[in-house]
Parts: sequence; C-alpha cells; structure tokens
Amino acid sequence: MENEANSGKHAENERDDRPKTIDAGDLFGGANEVHIRHDGQIYRLRITSRNKLILQK
Repeated sequence: MENEANSGKHAENERDDRPKTIDAGDLFGGANEVHIRHDGQIYRLRITSRNKLILQK
C-alpha cells in the first residue's frame, strides 16, 4: 500500500489518454464560428442554423 506522497507522484507520471471534454459554449464564447489551427492549416468549426456542428478546411 502506497502512502499519499508516493501515490500523488505516481499519478503525475501517468498519461491520461481520455479525450478532453470542452463545453461548446466555452469554446465558441457566444460566437457561431471558431477557427482551429492544426498542422499549419486553418479549420472552421461553426454552429449551423439547426444547431449542428460543421468542421471545414
């Protein structure tokens, strides 16, 4: 059984492969479109009039 100091240190070294969840309201901040830069390219993520998400290069 590990003590608290060791278990905390162990947890810092573990990799968390779970996807990060971001609330759309936080991401868009009231706008209908955000731009995402990936590998030197710009992608547009927008909310449609039917409240769907569209990602375009």
